[in-house]
Order: sequence, then structure tokens, then C-alpha cells
Amino acid sequence: MFAGLFGVAIGAMVFALASGSADIGFGDAMRALFGEAPENTRALVMDLRLPRALTAFSVGGLLAIAGVLMQVLLRNPLAEPYILGSSGGAAVAALCAMILGLSSILIDIAAFGGAMAATLLVFSIAHGTGSWAPARLLLTGVVLAAGFSAATTLLLALSPEQNLRGMLFWLMGDLSFAYEPGRVLWLMLVLAAGATLSARHLNVLSRGELQAAIAGMPVVGFRYIVFAAASLATALSVTTVGVIGFIGLVVPHLVRLVAGSDHRIVVPASALAGGSLLVMADTLARTVMAPRQLPVGALTAAIGVPLFLILMSRGQTRGR
Repeated sequence: MFAGLFGVAIGAMVFALASGSADIGFGDAMRALFGEAPENTRALVMDLRLPRALTAFSVGGLLAIAGVLMQVLLRNPLAEPYILGSSGGAAVAALCAMILGLSSILIDIAAFGGAMAATLLVFSIAHGTGSWAPARLLLTGVVLAAGFSAATTLLLALSPEQNLRGMLFWLMGDLSFAYEPGRVLWLMLVLAAGATLSARHLNVLSRGELQAAIAGMPVVGFRYIVFAAASLATALSVTTVGVIGFIGLVVPHLVRLVAGSDHRIVVPASALAGGSLLVMADTLARTVMAPRQLPVGALTAAIGVPLFLILMSRGQTRGR
């Protein structure tokens, strides 16, 4: 399975490098990677398409890992940053920081605080008297997401008109200016490695806090570490490319259908699959109507909603 996922990831990257409004072909893209192509082709591939593809892969991996962590944290397969309002909280905080003219590092910090606050709010409200009913969890997430959407609309209405179009595309998911993949790539690698090394703890925690406490695991401390990791992944993804939904929901579902629930496999497989999915979605977003680019968040929703409905219908059929 991992060999297949690595093959899909490499194929998605090569397809992204060779596709675009300027069709250069697979051979030219490969020669550009090794410095054997003409200067204009090399600049197109190395300075524009490769950083964008690496950013898309890193953000997709981060969102998938955040989805896995939230599903463990809330012990619910429907948990995901977009649905539960964490992405909305990060977006609202980031927009406030942008309107105030703060620096990029302060925007990242504000987005992290917004995502953390939204996640903690969902956790505290949905937990209630101790039950984790999917209806309560979804209702809490939907209400919070609606509230953050209203706050985002208000902030956009108060923003200067010359910045409005860029903010709108950013909120729908936009990789047009994603040319610095370093920070999201390193964060994805660190979180993937850390979550994989902590897979035994994630396996125990996914069975319930009582079982984890009986097994001797420091539940409270580990839970806050998972909170922070999921919020950091969501916040940096939002500040880098905007709000992109359904990757953290659909990808872990598909991985668990194929590989089971052992997080030693689920975490790295979800990172590879989520990264590949966003690379392919972004490639389609900039090639379907080239030279016009579509918001990649709309394409991930178009892919994620049917897959989610199929997964839900399969689960209901299996339940009956």
C-alpha cells in the first residue's frame, strides 16, 4: 500500500509539473528538474510549478493529519477541521490580523489561537454530560462554522475594496501565490513523524479516555498535545492557502477502509494520500479553464462531498 501511495504521490507531482497553461510535456519537466532544459522552461518548473506543487502536497498532508488527530480526539469519524469550525476560527483570526496590518508571524500566531479556541469550544460543548453522539458533534460544528462564516462576511464587508478579491479567493482556497513551501513542508514532516511515533498512544486514546487512563497513559497532557498539533496544522494550512475542506474527512476514511485503524499505518498513509489529492485538485484548478484559475477549495468540496455521501451510505448499509 505504501509503495502504491508513493507511486501516486510521485505521479501527481510529475503531472503538476508538466501541466498548465504553458504545456511543456513530461520530458521537458523532467529535464528541467535535472537542469538540462532551456532557461525559460527551467524557470517555469523550478520557480513556479515545483514550489506550488510542494505547497499543495504539504497542506494536503497537514489537513489529513489534522483530520486523523481530531477523529482520535473526539472519537468520532466525522471530525474534521473544516466541518467542526477549526478552519473557520483560524480564518477569522487571520483576517483580523491582516486588517490590523500585523506581520506574517503574528498572522500565523493569531490563526493558531483561533483554531485552538474553536477546537476547544467544540470539545467542551459536544462533550456535554459525557456522551459523544455524532448528532451533537455535527450540530456543534455546523453552528460554530456558521458563526465563523458570518464573522468572515462582516470582516470582508469592512475590508478595503482593493483587497477584497484577493481575500475572497484566499478564503476559497488559493495556491496562486504559494511559492514558499518550506514551513508547511517541514511542519508536515514533523507532525507525520511525531504522530507515527505516538501511534500506540493514539490507538489507546481512540478507544476511550477511561481505557487510556487504566493503561497508565497521561490522558490530559497527551490530549492537549493532540489539540495543539491539530490546531497548528489547521492554522498554518489556512494562512498558507486559505480554507480547504473535506480532505481531513475523506482521506482518513478511505485509508481506514483499506488499511484498518492502526495509526502506525493511518497517519503516514493519510499524509501521502491527502498530499496527493490536493496536488491533483490544484493541478485541475489551474488547467481546466486555463489561463483562468479556479479556487481549489471548490474542487476539493466537489470531490469530497460525493465521496463522503458514498462512505455514509456504505456505513448505513453495513449497519443494517
